[in-house]
Amino acid sequence: MSATPQKNRATRRVLAAAAGLATVGALVAAMPAGAQDRGHGHGHKPRTVDVQLLSFNDLHGNLEPPAGSAGNVSETQPDGTVKAIPAGGVEYLATSLRTARKGNPYSVTAAGGDMVGASPLLSGLFHDEPTIEALNGLDLDVTAVGNHEFDEGAAELARLQNGGCHPVEGCYEKGKKFKGADFPYLAANVTREKTGRPLLKPYTVWKKNGVKIGFIGVTLEGTPDIVTANGVKGLKFHDEVETINKYARELDRKGVKSIVALIHEGGAPASTSYNYDCDSPGAGDGISGPIVDIAKGITPKVDALVTGHTHQAYVCTVPDPSGKPRMVTSASSFGKLYTDTTLTYDRRTKDIVRTSVKSANHVVTRDQAKATDMTRLIDRWNKLAAPIASKPQGWISADINGRGSTAPEKPLGNVIADAQLEGLAPADKGGAEVAFMNPGGIRADLVHKASGSEGDGVVTYGEAFTVQPFTNMMNVVDLTGAQLVSALQQQVSGGNEASPKILQVSKGLTYTLDLTKSGADRVVAGTIKLNGEAIDPARTYRVAMNEFLAGGGDGFAALGEGTNKLVGASDLDLFNAYLAAHSTAAAPLAPPATDRITVIQ
Repeated sequence: MSATPQKNRATRRVLAAAAGLATVGALVAAMPAGAQDRGHGHGHKPRTVDVQLLSFNDLHGNLEPPAGSAGNVSETQPDGTVKAIPAGGVEYLATSLRTARKGNPYSVTAAGGDMVGASPLLSGLFHDEPTIEALNGLDLDVTAVGNHEFDEGAAELARLQNGGCHPVEGCYEKGKKFKGADFPYLAANVTREKTGRPLLKPYTVWKKNGVKIGFIGVTLEGTPDIVTANGVKGLKFHDEVETINKYARELDRKGVKSIVALIHEGGAPASTSYNYDCDSPGAGDGISGPIVDIAKGITPKVDALVTGHTHQAYVCTVPDPSGKPRMVTSASSFGKLYTDTTLTYDRRTKDIVRTSVKSANHVVTRDQAKATDMTRLIDRWNKLAAPIASKPQGWISADINGRGSTAPEKPLGNVIADAQLEGLAPADKGGAEVAFMNPGGIRADLVHKASGSEGDGVVTYGEAFTVQPFTNMMNVVDLTGAQLVSALQQQVSGGNEASPKILQVSKGLTYTLDLTKSGADRVVAGTIKLNGEAIDPARTYRVAMNEFLAGGGDGFAALGEGTNKLVGASDLDLFNAYLAAHSTAAAPLAPPATDRITVIQ
């Protein structure tokens, strides 16, 4: 960054003060005679108070700074070039939030879901207890649930909220019982099938010196489509807009007029730079995706939307149903950014003065001081994880990008799919002929630079786990050629048309993806071949995939139609076995070519 954070802050304060003066001037001018006395010298409180809302989303248990390209944010420079800035890690996030709060007596910190789940080994090994402990230390006031909060089911989510040791693994530290989250998890649109009652609190009200702000939290209605069936057993997920509107009415009746919605659903800005203006040329013009329609449908009673899920960064205004601009924000993922929003609260109306809402995303840079309490927390859990985490699994000659790759076919996706095919090809292991991997299941890159003392190029168990943290069991099923073609078309049609989900495929499967076309036609059916032969619609193929895809997850209904299922080892076990079989210190695994999917832009 060109200016030091201190300098930026000072400038921001001056600008905010100037903007505040302009707003005050406008208010004074607009007020009837006699109303302009803001109570100075009379012992009255000023009519408006600025509430600082700090927010972030999709932390996914990334306590340590995410490695490789997955740990960068893009920043557009004044000359138009784009710079990658290493960001994230709770030691820095804690410092950023604590610094931002200084001089703001009214400050509330909220999150947009997916705080846990799909976490690196340091948190995942301990069922995310370390992350909840870190969030308590960050003084998080409230969060919505995200889809990943359901990865281990409703009972485990309740344990994260209420505390208690793990039902199977017990307490991790001698004489210490897990306390649970000291902030509420909100799940307004999740009810129990049997009783129809909300699973967790639908909303909470933050109060300070007579200032009251209501928070309503929801996850995306489509959560059951992207979580294993066991995770959402016995639960119903309801429409985000209807739910928020219902509880906004309830809060309003209770006299809470200032309302923020925390929504684990998001959008895609036209640029991946965190400082892109997505109100260009008009309000919300630079953003697309599900959050746009949701924002347009939510009652004007709600003053701001904190969103997530898509791991994108944006600060936009999208018009509410009455046509008034309303702030919609998201802070990327993995703790790399935080959003600072000023909500001006009017003590007389008890509502937010929407015209004066200001918001911006800020980078959690790694050149600031680390928060020592977070360093201690990380060290404590690292000691417990070390015997498992530091075991070498294989060697690589360079970075193999997965999460950090924006291409449809990712080098690490190819490695994972090949590992699954190789492990499940033997007749007694399922006789797989082809393997598919869902792109969202690749949670990191394999990074050549050492993360600890293991040495460059060594892939540790902890690093492999960070790439494949779900420990999904593998399935091999029968699918016809016609079903295979349908599955490939479902990558770019139906629910996946707006934002395609391109499956990573094992070696031998090739086809052309023509992005100039629309819908299912983007997959050029005549080009789909397996080992050089056209797919025969009538023939049966043995296909390997994780249990999530085999259940039709991510909108792949065709993959859910498989028969003659054989359950194999876990995805992580196959990945580690492949690394061990294909690499040595002397002959490390090189990043594979990405030549299976021919892309026409």
